[in-house]
Amino acid sequence: MNKLRLILGDQLNINHSWFKENDPSVIYVMMEIKDETNYVLHHIQKILATFAAMRFFSKQLIHKGFKVTYIKINEKGNKQSFFENIKGIIETKNIKEIDYQEPDEFRLAAELKKLEKISNVKTNCVDSEHFLVPRLYVKEFFSEKKHWRMEEFYRSMRKKFSILMKDEKPIGGKWNYDLDNRKRWDGNPKTSEDFRPSHNHNNLLKEINDEEIQNFGESQSANFRWPISREESLQLLENFVDKVLVNFGDFQDALHDENWRLFHSFLSFSLNSKMLSPIEVINKAEEAYYKKDLPLASIEGFIRQILGWREYIRGVYWANMPGYDEHNYFKHKNKLPDWYWTGKTDMRCLSLSISQSLENAYAHHIQRLMVIGNFSLLAGINPKDVHQWYLGIYIDAYEWVELPNTLGMSQFADGGLLATKPYVSSAAYINKMSNYCANCKYKYKEKLGEDACPFNSLYWNFFDRHQDKLSKNPRLGIVNSQLKKMDQSQKEEINQKANFYLNNLNSL
Repeated sequence: MNKLRLILGDQLNINHSWFKENDPSVIYVMMEIKDETNYVLHHIQKILATFAAMRFFSKQLIHKGFKVTYIKINEKGNKQSFFENIKGIIETKNIKEIDYQEPDEFRLAAELKKLEKISNVKTNCVDSEHFLVPRLYVKEFFSEKKHWRMEEFYRSMRKKFSILMKDEKPIGGKWNYDLDNRKRWDGNPKTSEDFRPSHNHNNLLKEINDEEIQNFGESQSANFRWPISREESLQLLENFVDKVLVNFGDFQDALHDENWRLFHSFLSFSLNSKMLSPIEVINKAEEAYYKKDLPLASIEGFIRQILGWREYIRGVYWANMPGYDEHNYFKHKNKLPDWYWTGKTDMRCLSLSISQSLENAYAHHIQRLMVIGNFSLLAGINPKDVHQWYLGIYIDAYEWVELPNTLGMSQFADGGLLATKPYVSSAAYINKMSNYCANCKYKYKEKLGEDACPFNSLYWNFFDRHQDKLSKNPRLGIVNSQLKKMDQSQKEEINQKANFYLNNLNSL
């Protein structure tokens, strides 16, 4: 009797218990299929990185002596569907049992559930052995509480896994050093030229294009800089801890037109494809605090993103699926401006952030939240369209992590299930954290006038037009108070200016 074990493109964990022993009756199956490239429009680097990492992983398994059936995107007989391809393998390989690891996305969980309908074949779903807690752990953690708060969950995780703890108390006396993580970067300290791999994926790019798979963005296929193996991912981790982490805490929210990376780790694709495990990344950072005497604010700030936010956001996703992607609290209906696909806008902060995303399939969290996401919310863009754009453009975007971050945190489309207030700002915040406003056509200090920054009038207009939903939010007391005190004629001018921008989004 033969057993089939399915490996998805984000399950590249060579340390999974599946691979502790080699059972000759087990066939490992991996496949590149159009069902997975076409459900949203994807950045070409995301497709290249996923396929290249999958192919490397399959070769690694073969080298270790495992039986592997790998179906390439252009392979004759590829039915471009998990279900249909597996049915074909069952018939040819006399498969009587199917194992698959728990998918991270609801869409895939529903798709693989169909395998149970195949007659005379037993199916088993096993843990992916990646996350620190089960996917419904967060829901159970808050089951008897009125409000969910990431900080409460994060503190419990610190205790549970004894991270940065001493005698049940946090090292340094504080749980959270977020207030120390908001400095502007003006060129010092210098950033380091640390390790990033280089691959030539021209042949793979040709295969993808020959199959007419729709995509967007720059491929950089001749000098592809994303890791496609655990070994490269470990090198990236080592270099980040050795050379970059020391400054991560101070400048994790900073933005600069001459340095798109600053002090960020670039580990998210390696983590989300499971080439790295979260606990080993957390342990490596914690070890650096004790052995290298790195700043606690940097270590805690980095660990919080993985131990706290990453695990929490996954819990939010699974507690609210299916249907979470249908939330639209503000009933926003505007379409994405055309320049979301080109970066060609006179708003310099958006031009830089979107152009960087198109070029590198990456932007850090402040670019995603407080530049692109901020504008999307103020401009009343349909949150589902924003979600699908984010899901497609970023190399690390898988729905379990991207959807709550975009729909909940960035667009407040869930009405406060995730965030306690909308994360919006005027141009003042962007100018405070960046040099983006310099040399911009629009003036960041001005609300009115021909060259007034759109963020300013859109900001006040957003709160004015949504007073019914936001006027009683306790975290928005200051802005609501300012809005009430605003002269009526000034308010009308601001709303007129905002409506002009809202009616001409493609021309900004």
